Amino acid sequence: MTLLSADNATTTPGLLGDTAARDYASKLKQFNAFAQPELRQAIAGLGLAAGMRVVDVGCGTGEALSWLTEAVGADGLVVGMELAAAHAARARAATALSVLVVQADLLKAPLPAAAFDLVWCVNTVNHLRDPVAGVTLMAGLLRSGGRIALGQSSLLPDMMFAWDARLERLTNEAVRQYYRDRYGLSELDLTAVRSLVGWLRSAGLANVRVRTLPIERIWPLDAASESYLREVIFHDTSGERLRPYLSAQDYERLARLCDPRSPDYALHRPDLHVLQTFTLAVGQVR
Repeated sequence: MTLLSADNATTTPGLLGDTAARDYASKLKQFNAFAQPELRQAIAGLGLAAGMRVVDVGCGTGEALSWLTEAVGADGLVVGMELAAAHAARARAATALSVLVVQADLLKAPLPAAAFDLVWCVNTVNHLRDPVAGVTLMAGLLRSGGRIALGQSSLLPDMMFAWDARLERLTNEAVRQYYRDRYGLSELDLTAVRSLVGWLRSAGLANVRVRTLPIERIWPLDAASESYLREVIFHDTSGERLRPYLSAQDYERLARLCDPRSPDYALHRPDLHVLQTFTLAVGQVR
């Protein structure tokens, strides 16, 4: 594939602070390992055929590139595009030489128009300041009849502390308040899952459909699930950053549930039941 020349320097950080220099590759890899069964199920449901051309916009560390390559076969083409230089480097190292990975800004994508049958885009559009503009640009990459598949995982597990609904509610509210304060967001800016269908239709896509898959785990956890929940959710999302948003008593309770050294550690409870969601909305260019 011939790339178009483009200046991909990003002057304005994304809605959630993304720039070409930002690096959270470990989180991306852990989420993809955790949710791999559901992500692969979502790809299988797209009915991709051998020989199709697919671009993964916001490909992160590249795990989905291999799954998409399996779906389109040796005669197909898979391209990954990623803003963060560190993520793009990880994606190149993790995928076959036949997969082209481009480090670029979606808003200045150096890809030819009307060249692809599918745009796969997961946990990416919610980072844009103007999601509809981003979806419109992605639509321009598609051939007539091509499709955009927008995927979004829930911001937080919907059910983590199944035995303590009160603490879970307070924790969820604290996380949302943290994001609002850190990035200067409103509550409306944190509603990505509920916005996918509207973004596709506002960008002129037709035949929009949506499907939500549960990402459900119970104790005992597999290694990938425990690693993701411990490091990304408990240590990072639900860690020290939430102290200012909870009472001292509630934060102490949360800290015990999130600490692997504590006898109250949530991930080792026999009644652990974790539920997240992955929503995939698909629309077609006319």
